[in-house]
Amino acid sequence: MSNSSATLEAPLEHVRALIERATEAPSLNALAAAAKLSPTRLQRAFRQRYGMSPAEYHRARRFGQFKTALRKGSPVADAVYDAGFGSGSRVYEHTNRLLGMTPASYRAGGEGASIRYTTTSTPLGQLLVAATAKGICAVTLGANDEELEQRLASEFPHAERERVDNGREEWLDAVIARIASELGWSDKAAPELPPLDIAATAFQWRVWEALTRIPAGTTKSYGELAAELGQPGAARAIGRACGSNRLALIVPCHRIIREDGSLGGWRWGVERKRVLLERELHNGDRSQKT
Repeated sequence: MSNSSATLEAPLEHVRALIERATEAPSLNALAAAAKLSPTRLQRAFRQRYGMSPAEYHRARRFGQFKTALRKGSPVADAVYDAGFGSGSRVYEHTNRLLGMTPASYRAGGEGASIRYTTTSTPLGQLLVAATAKGICAVTLGANDEELEQRLASEFPHAERERVDNGREEWLDAVIARIASELGWSDKAAPELPPLDIAATAFQWRVWEALTRIPAGTTKSYGELAAELGQPGAARAIGRACGSNRLALIVPCHRIIREDGSLGGWRWGVERKRVLLERELHNGDRSQKT
């Protein structure tokens, strides 16, 4: 850690603690005064340290509390006010970005949501791609269709789930075609990625976006990615963000390894991770020779 970073560690932690205790988002000026920093410097340093602005941190924390309460069965109205939103309208302003569906639907395990999905065979096993009316909500790998369908049902137990044949749904087909193209399973050009419908915090989005910038055939450690994001102490948080990724192969968290060079874990199986990295490396070597 540089001397400048070490000097800022205490005031930044003080600001974070103030945000954690606050029911209403503190103003940037108030936080800057508490940290004895200029608002501009605090904004920049806080984002480098925690991956988001103070306002985004406060909002993400409240949404975390909100989602936990919903999952425990609290009524939506109670969860809204217990998380400090003050009104339901303020929740819905950010629902698409941070929750992925309406609060009532999320609380009820996807009740009211309509999810279409399909499966296909790949060199890594069966692949399931699922989408709501808003965008892609899951891309996952497994041994067979039954395992994948059970996993989808456990995540969205009360959603209306409809299987469609491969080749019959534009968004699902586009994801499959893009994965096949990027991993060398197809010679066809990769189509554009459809919109996404994924619940995530601002920090998770930032990590996932950084993962997509890691070239195929290369890897980075948790610590290297944390340093790249300006957060050298956030390796564990990076790991948690990777573990919460529900978009296998689209968000390439398989390209993250441990500091000692070992593969570490992967949500869809460490053996699949090994095969996938070897395939990407082989495809990269082959493209360099042509």
